[in-house]
Amino acid sequence: MIDSIPPLAILLKQGPAMFAFDFGRYLVAASVTSAVVWGLRRSGIAARKIQAREASAADKRREFLQSLQTVGVYLFVALFIVWGVDAGVLHRFQGSYGFWGDAALLGAIVVAHDAYFYWVHRAMHHPKLFKYFHRAHHRSITPTPWAAYSFAIPEAFVMILFVPIWLFFVATPVWVMFLWINFQIIRNAMGHAGFELHPRWWLSTPATRWINTTTHHDLHHSGGFNTNYGLYFTWWDKWMGTEHPKYAERFHEVVSRPPVRAADGAKAAA
Repeated sequence: MIDSIPPLAILLKQGPAMFAFDFGRYLVAASVTSAVVWGLRRSGIAARKIQAREASAADKRREFLQSLQTVGVYLFVALFIVWGVDAGVLHRFQGSYGFWGDAALLGAIVVAHDAYFYWVHRAMHHPKLFKYFHRAHHRSITPTPWAAYSFAIPEAFVMILFVPIWLFFVATPVWVMFLWINFQIIRNAMGHAGFELHPRWWLSTPATRWINTTTHHDLHHSGGFNTNYGLYFTWWDKWMGTEHPKYAERFHEVVSRPPVRAADGAKAAA
């Protein structure tokens, strides 16, 4: 245990920069994903929009404001993470295990986070918890990339809790954590894109079929309420019998739709 800076002092000194960084990650990931979808919906593959329903401006505004709220919760918890590192409660490690060691650790944190996400996500669907934790997120029936952090306050605390748990057990290089938190928000924005971004062969090869697609999570929002809980991978849903029975069928239907003329795609997206 070493002398540590109180959380309030950390807030006054580092809070604005910490908030700007986390909000910036969300803003860039959601904006870029939205821009990509905007462009693709005006291209020959515009028919890959998963749902016929359109998210309204009110939906996007709600998603954005709830995500802003989530960043505030993350800042609050981050203050205690910084304090915990300074106090020696959580691991401090700014070195490296070497390229392959760091790469293996990055893979491990992705796998661990996927397991954590699956089980807490599934738990928040319990009837006694859903109203307080997860209902706010499920107001997005037709999600957009702006829903990536669209959580109620209790759910936001559950989501960020993975970080101090991980750092309590594992000394992780700073750049590994940096890569993971950015990978996480990009995949989250992609999962809520409402447009299938993966190639049509994705489920046909062992190299990729265990990695989630946009359709996988879109089904969770639009009709598979008690299915498809996974974040990065499909394996927990397969092992636990919670994968939507028509997931593969739905994915192939979406990616096999006939191409449209760019002009028609732009008209449909308008």
